[in-house]
Amino acid sequence: MSEPSARDHWGDDRTTFQRVYDVIVGTTEPVSAAVFAERADCSETAARGALEQLTEMGVARRQAGRPATYRRNDSYFRWKRVESLADEHSPAALRDRVDDLIDRDREFQDRYGVPDPDAVGTDDLAVDDHDELHDRWDDLREWRTVRRDIRVLRDAVDRAESRTDDGAVA
Repeated sequence: MSEPSARDHWGDDRTTFQRVYDVIVGTTEPVSAAVFAERADCSETAARGALEQLTEMGVARRQAGRPATYRRNDSYFRWKRVESLADEHSPAALRDRVDDLIDRDREFQDRYGVPDPDAVGTDDLAVDDHDELHDRWDDLREWRTVRRDIRVLRDAVDRAESRTDDGAVA
């Protein structure tokens, strides 16, 4: 039995553009149109055309060079997330979630005795204490996520409130 192809994964109902979009969503490091073509199961020319469209739309970022490389535009996806949150939740619900995350942020500050996850070191851990080291890394990853989510949710609160102020339904 052979490995399923990308086309089998998507089915016949996804266009080349849609498949390239699906690939760009998960592409955080710059890669060439040839790599996109392979991942999206299309020709390099078709991938490059879709990537140029996505770049014009602000979904992708193009880095000049030979060959040119592309990656997702994180700012676009952040904006899209803010818009989605503002559409789906009231300002009050978003503020409640921000408050919960601020409490979680304070818990991390208290646990580690520093105001920021980047100020936490690992020098105080025994070299052979792998479990403790992994637990700390997990905490720091979560703490950074909490900080990022607070920023996104605050923007969503502002967006939802501005819609309410403009007379739109929030």
